[in-house]
Amino acid sequence: MLTAILTIVLFCIMIIPHEFGHFAVAKLCGVQVNEFSMGMGPLLFQKQKGETLYSVRLFPIGGYCAMEGEDEESENPRAFGNKNALQKIAVLLAGAAMNVLTAILIMIIAMTAMGIPTNTLDSVVKNSPAYEAGIQSGDTVVAVNQQKTDSWSDVVEAIDKSKKGESITMTVERNGKNKSCTVTPTYSKKDKRMMVGIACKQKHSLISGIKYGVIATGNLNKLMMQSLKMLFTGKLSKDDVSGPVGMVSIVNRTATMGVVPYLYLAAIICLNLAYINLLPLPALDGGRILFVIIRKITGNRITDNMEGYVHLAGMVLLIAFTIFITWNDIMKLLG
Repeated sequence: MLTAILTIVLFCIMIIPHEFGHFAVAKLCGVQVNEFSMGMGPLLFQKQKGETLYSVRLFPIGGYCAMEGEDEESENPRAFGNKNALQKIAVLLAGAAMNVLTAILIMIIAMTAMGIPTNTLDSVVKNSPAYEAGIQSGDTVVAVNQQKTDSWSDVVEAIDKSKKGESITMTVERNGKNKSCTVTPTYSKKDKRMMVGIACKQKHSLISGIKYGVIATGNLNKLMMQSLKMLFTGKLSKDDVSGPVGMVSIVNRTATMGVVPYLYLAAIICLNLAYINLLPLPALDGGRILFVIIRKITGNRITDNMEGYVHLAGMVLLIAFTIFITWNDIMKLLG
């Protein structure tokens, strides 16, 4: 039950901000939005407000923002097809932009909840090298081998650089005074690095959370770029790609690890949705943007109806691909 709830929440985090991005920018550009729907399938609830019908549907695995004249000819001056190229591109980009902003917000929450590592020690393992050297809980590591340590990563990196059996000098601040301690790190097979037996305190700060949340999102962004490169160079197999069923399995594994890993997963999937939607393929936002550019160059050679047929064909292919991925997910689960 918990996995089902978390999966539904994850789909909502993915889809609702994306479609709301299209909706909000469409309204700002004066495009008539006929319906804004959360979910797909049979209707559960609907309410007409002004020109827009707001609806909630049974299956929380999608949603849509239905704009006038999006895939067909329309004489309505407020139709999507009758807006200028920049307005169209802005509306189409808004979905992916909201996914990126959502990922940043999620990572800010994750970083704030997890806390930022500091140089102040939370604990010292009894009988460890640091304990034997006289280092205590509450000490702040200010230098290692006379090299200033401005962050916890500096401390970890400096300790890990030491060689087996080699002593290092750790300078700690205690009660406003500096104290130098000679420590001999030991190699941890589990962590695969040199360690002295210390753990840091975490600083819970919204300002720090914002800073490191943005940095963490940037790092996830780099991973996404590498994954896309591997996908198009054939370095990823079909077993490395997951659909809705595979996501349920991933959520189930992540849920047992705690809130922060789940938030990381949500951020990764939001970024994934942003990138996938910007691919220049029919029916995707990237494909629609490509058509806007082509039609701007070629003039009236391509009509709204012609473009609509291309996107319809693209949608059929996307549905077929989704079915294939879902079947592959099921086979992996059964295997």
